[in-house]
Amino acid sequence: MPEQSNDYRVVVFGAGGVGKSSLVLRFVKGTFRESYIPTIEDTYRQVISCDKSICTLQITDTTGSHQFPAMQRLSISKGHAFILVYSITSRQSLEELKPIYDQICQIKGDIESIPIMLVGNKNDENQNREVDSSEGEAMAKKWKCAFMETSAKMNHNVKELFQELLNLEKRRTVSLQIDGKKSKQQKRKEKLKGKCVVM
Repeated sequence: MPEQSNDYRVVVFGAGGVGKSSLVLRFVKGTFRESYIPTIEDTYRQVISCDKSICTLQITDTTGSHQFPAMQRLSISKGHAFILVYSITSRQSLEELKPIYDQICQIKGDIESIPIMLVGNKNDENQNREVDSSEGEAMAKKWKCAFMETSAKMNHNVKELFQELLNLEKRRTVSLQIDGKKSKQQKRKEKLKGKCVVM
């Protein structure tokens, strides 16, 4: 089956319990779940604007355990952009991202042109912080990727994270803005054309 060019695939990696699913669910559904339920692999879809037309942002939430190396490789080879999540309360979770980053480099080759975000989640738990923001920034600099701290629980920087990731895409224009923020002139033009839009 040929790959649909109107799908933009974002893959979320990170150790178990760092809040990958929480970030994705907060972004896609606006919800937060206190309990931890391990993920094998889930895919979520969100309609976004891509090269001035509408496309699907496909977010793959991967397993936190390393039991499925073949699934991990497949996710990397199909992915257009990557979110590498660690918890600011766990130095170990940051360490666990290194082999994943190395694998992305190995499979994708030219890492410079691929949008990657390093994300320190759970910044609402500052009192238990093990990884300083400056360490996250230093790691991102070393990996030549962008960096952000988030809190899925407090909904801090969640939408910004996905928007920033899309802003990093150089080969096409991708944006979360599709909710009809058009100028009056554009609206008038579309009315005259009598176009139908299926959402």
